[in-house]
Amino acid sequence: MVDTKHKDVSWDFRKSDTKEYTHCFHNYPAMMIPQVARKLLERYGVRGGWLLDPYCGTGTSLVEASMFGMNAVGCDINPLVRLIASAKTAPPPLHILDEHLAHLDDALMQARFTEDNPCAAQVPQVFNMDYWFSGRVVEYLSVIREYILSVRDKAVRDFLWVAFSETARECSYTKNGEFKLVRMPAQKLDAYDPDVFGIFQDKLARNRKGLAAYIQRRENVEVLVTDTNTANDETPPGAQSFDLVITSPPYGDSSTIVAYGQFSRLSAEWIGLLNSRKVDRISMGGSRKYGYLPDSPVTPAIEEIRAIDRKRALQVEAFYIDLRNSIKTIASITSQRVTVCYVVGNRRVKGVTLPTDEFVEDTFSDFGFSHKETIVRNIPNKRMPLANSPSNIAGRTDSTMREECIVVCQRDA
Repeated sequence: MVDTKHKDVSWDFRKSDTKEYTHCFHNYPAMMIPQVARKLLERYGVRGGWLLDPYCGTGTSLVEASMFGMNAVGCDINPLVRLIASAKTAPPPLHILDEHLAHLDDALMQARFTEDNPCAAQVPQVFNMDYWFSGRVVEYLSVIREYILSVRDKAVRDFLWVAFSETARECSYTKNGEFKLVRMPAQKLDAYDPDVFGIFQDKLARNRKGLAAYIQRRENVEVLVTDTNTANDETPPGAQSFDLVITSPPYGDSSTIVAYGQFSRLSAEWIGLLNSRKVDRISMGGSRKYGYLPDSPVTPAIEEIRAIDRKRALQVEAFYIDLRNSIKTIASITSQRVTVCYVVGNRRVKGVTLPTDEFVEDTFSDFGFSHKETIVRNIPNKRMPLANSPSNIAGRTDSTMREECIVVCQRDA
């Protein structure tokens, strides 16, 4: 009998350009690389059919589906990544964008070299603004923000917001390489003087180049981005049933592993996106659950964690309850010929490995799916932490995920 779980280095894509097309738009933690989605589409895609990504993040699978020729629906509870995913997949005509970029260049040139006081621009309400930004950075970000707010074309405005979001975070006092909001050391603050306008214009130029390449490849398909939360039994708009699911769910509860909400909060508040401070709390495993988690491959690991730290075990259990609820919802809205592809990592908590890949396989089997294969790939280029602190003791760390699993299941005929 052939083992359905196997390692395949051809899925590592070590030397591949992961920033092609609109994939170049914005950094984000633990992004699925486009080559994985592309290869899965080549194997299981249905041209003219519908793809679902229930945890779409910044839209990697949606971009790839639209270039392959599948309609797509992406769901995410984070308002910033929904904006990014929309900007990646709903481009404005280049000639209209270029007109706005020319006007913007003139406005920034005037702001850079005129004697007018940039403080005339309205400053938004950002929690602890002075703690995270210098006065000069606030002034110049406010100038950019005011211009973007004046743009009526939504597609153009979203394109500009994406570059602005990345600029705001890069020009803040946040420490490089951190997902959570961590301020850079005090000794670096006085010397930190970023070129706000220059950074913003560089990101616009990079994103415009990626957008032009994407427009040439994009098929005439529909792409929807929604705030649907499948873990709460919500179903997305669009297709009545989906032919393919390609997704990479969170590795675990955001409060203890990858803090997506913290990573996004400063930019989201500058832009004025609603509920930006709630993301980590309403994400999978973000709040305690009293639902039922059947005996499954993760049960022994959870019990081992419970013996060490009961609170952490409850957090882990809440995540898997939410993940199971989400899978149940997805199973109910997919077609009879559907293939589901989950890119997951087997995280470690308190030194205990949680077999999330086996949990996904087992849960889909409960809802009428057969396991086709699990491909194990190395993670050479995914932006995520390589170590954590299981004991919360300074200096004592444990390795996190160096591999991830692509779990492929198909509905039983």
